[in-house]
Amino acid sequence: MLAISKSFYSLILTWCCIFVLIFYVVYVLEESNSNETDLHFHKTLLMAEENNKYSILLPTYNEVENLPIVVWLINRHMTEAGHDFEIIVIDDGSPDGTLDAAKQLQKIYGENKIVLRPREKKLGLGTAYIHGLKHAKGNFIFIMDADLSHHPKFIPQFIEKQRERDYDLVSGSRYIGDGGVHGWDFKRKLISRGANFLTQLLLRPRASDLTGSFRLYKKHVLENLVGNCVSKGYVFQMEMIIRARQFGYTIGEVPITFVDRVYGESKLGGSEIFQFANALLYLFATT
Repeated sequence: MLAISKSFYSLILTWCCIFVLIFYVVYVLEESNSNETDLHFHKTLLMAEENNKYSILLPTYNEVENLPIVVWLINRHMTEAGHDFEIIVIDDGSPDGTLDAAKQLQKIYGENKIVLRPREKKLGLGTAYIHGLKHAKGNFIFIMDADLSHHPKFIPQFIEKQRERDYDLVSGSRYIGDGGVHGWDFKRKLISRGANFLTQLLLRPRASDLTGSFRLYKKHVLENLVGNCVSKGYVFQMEMIIRARQFGYTIGEVPITFVDRVYGESKLGGSEIFQFANALLYLFATT
């Protein structure tokens, strides 16, 4: 009886060892397959990132002094970060020689980096983006001011933010983190804060800065947005964010410091404020 009992327990122990061994082998194989899948995913993601090209749209009007500086800064920061890029200059018939300056920059940096797409006269910001998009080779599009209000040093941060969660668009914000404004008097800061407060209250856009114009878009997203926006001028930027929310696009934000234009005069005036008020009421009624 004792011999049978020992034999039985030996058999049970043997089978337990076999089950443990089988479980271990299956576990190792699953982990190996999982690691290979993760490795393949990360390799695919890395290859996609390496193939990304960024088209930077620069609508210009009387920016002959600012353009050479902003182009130099963009080239510096994009080259240091190792990103493939092109700068598309859309000049709206500037009488100050901006287009001539752009042609000289094209000779310096090359036609593959500086793309000139001028227009005969001032036709508006929204149409400038549409015009630039037609010629953009990148799968990502930056829009920014050419007057040095938006420092190109923030561009790599936009790219990093976009990659965090594959955002459809990333917007620069003056109202989060260490973002802010330099060079504005109290009156203009008050107008900006008031406008932003009203838009947040009435439109609930899920973005902290609606009127800023420093943004990164997936190309197909920007194409869809500009095709559905009806506003003109600076309120065009506000409608873009509202439409993005309406279409369910994901929005990331990067804190930026906005600096009032270095050379020349600010283009913000009473007509822009009136346009903003009209656009706010229109978007409130239609979204």
